[in-house]
Amino acid sequence: MDGTVLVADDDRTIRTVLTQALTRAGCRVHATSSLVTLKRWVEEGRGDLVISDVMMPDGNGLEALPEIAQMRPDLPVIVISAQNTIMTAIQAAEAEAFDYLPKPFDLPDLMKRASRALEQKRRAPSPRAEAKEGGDDLPLVGRTPAMQSLYRLVARVMNTELPVLITGESGTGKSLIARAIHDFSDRRNLPFVVVTPDDLTPIDGPARVLSKAGQGTILFDEIGDLDSDAQARITRMLDSLTDPSPRIIATSQGDLSGRIKEGGFRQDLYYRLGGVTIPVPALRERLEDIPSLAEHFLARAERDGMTPRALSKDATEVLRAYPWPGNVRQLENTVQRLMVTGSEAEISRAEVEATLGAPSGGPVPAADEGEKLSTSVARHLKRYFDLHGGTLPPPGLYQRILKEIEVPLIEIALDATGGNQAKCADLLGINRNTLRKKITELEIEVTRRRKLM
Repeated sequence: MDGTVLVADDDRTIRTVLTQALTRAGCRVHATSSLVTLKRWVEEGRGDLVISDVMMPDGNGLEALPEIAQMRPDLPVIVISAQNTIMTAIQAAEAEAFDYLPKPFDLPDLMKRASRALEQKRRAPSPRAEAKEGGDDLPLVGRTPAMQSLYRLVARVMNTELPVLITGESGTGKSLIARAIHDFSDRRNLPFVVVTPDDLTPIDGPARVLSKAGQGTILFDEIGDLDSDAQARITRMLDSLTDPSPRIIATSQGDLSGRIKEGGFRQDLYYRLGGVTIPVPALRERLEDIPSLAEHFLARAERDGMTPRALSKDATEVLRAYPWPGNVRQLENTVQRLMVTGSEAEISRAEVEATLGAPSGGPVPAADEGEKLSTSVARHLKRYFDLHGGTLPPPGLYQRILKEIEVPLIEIALDATGGNQAKCADLLGINRNTLRKKITELEIEVTRRRKLM
């Protein structure tokens, strides 16, 4: 790579890592923790690429993008953010960011994107869409790769004319995504019409739907549940569309391609709906997002006037171990029940187990003196499997368990060495740089006792 990169992040470790990596790749780097300094550099004509965090001590990186674009329309900006919500991805796309990555990011991936940014000219700027008031309340929260891919796909298709088919299990948030595509698109001030089977029954039903929608958005919710007559009416309605026409979005729980083979769904309608397919992952496929979602629902209940409550660490572990057949909707209902059924400030493990109907079995028995570590770990793993009530835990168990072991191991080792990372690395038998990387990747909090040495 060749060029000058401006790095803006309030985290010194991230600035150091990016500076070293970009310098090794052949770039010149200027790094700062100040948004004001970054904008001054841009105004002075420095830099061929900007890599910026969102939340800075003196401002918001996303809100600064239009100003940067006005000063240097050809300057690409890569946004990195720990605010891993669909709003961040959408706002980054609307503000014409070259790219967006969630924290913690994969360094080789970021380097590849930086290389592309330096080689390509930024596309012509377009008017920034206004964020919908209250949009942060969308429970589309998550830092897992599956959710980040979903956010980027939503941002890319938002203002296209292609029809969108959103697939996923009940309770995953398909309708919310459909609404988000409309609310943050150029059609946001136009009608959003949800079509029911009753709307299609009259002979003039489809014509009424089109008249009501105008150039807005039409949503066929759970289109796979419609009978053959309704499917035929929708097919004819879509064939009659003329420019300008409404945006077409459909949601489906089941596999429509499988229904086609069984004769339960029209193939021609499937082709008309599937311009872009957005699969929504089940909650059991993104267990790392459960704590963030639970905190979101707790905060929303508090804003609605409920007495504040917080989840204990053990309670959170039970939520993460549960298979969640009802997905995000079931998690939301569970959190709401926990808010009103208890009076203590902290939600206990027993409360969660009672609400979910999970086997409580009391606390895990203490290890016998002299018991091997492997025996103790085996007992905990057995309990984890038992919590699933005879069903297998979600895929990805190996990496999930390794992370559960690594975090307390490093935290305890840091405490034992008084926060001295050199001693801690020696104790663990790993390289000091490896330890630093683990602290960042595993988001281990470095307290006053555990100072960066």
